[in-house]
Amino acid sequence: MLWVKTFHIVFIASWFAGLFYLPRIFVNLALVPPDSAAERERLLLMARKLLRFMTLLAVPALGLGLWLWLGYGIGQGPGNGWLHAKMAVVLLLLGYHHACARLLRAFEQGRNRRSHVWYRWFNELPVLLMVLAVALVVVKPF
Repeated sequence: MLWVKTFHIVFIASWFAGLFYLPRIFVNLALVPPDSAAERERLLLMARKLLRFMTLLAVPALGLGLWLWLGYGIGQGPGNGWLHAKMAVVLLLLGYHHACARLLRAFEQGRNRRSHVWYRWFNELPVLLMVLAVALVVVKPF
């Protein structure tokens, strides 16, 4: 079980690195002048590759989490409301990941209507969700 936990943590940390960095690329894309096609294409290429990579990291992270939950019974039984709350946070993170994919498509199609400031605020969401998830797992408040 310790190996499963170890790899779950590694894949989660790696997935979060992508969730933190992809919106930073969006900030830069929102700042690109309209006449700078090469810079825009370079940033779009980086964003596409990062999204693909972080999606590949999310799959084993989620799979190993399910393994811990179902295979080892972590969080089952009374007094484990923290796990239900953590699962809600995971669903929010998956929604955030999906929103990043949609935002990237908007950039690719030239339909971005948001400012770099909006993307800076958007970039803070995974930090808050990570703090909440870690607090739920470590403190187990309910």
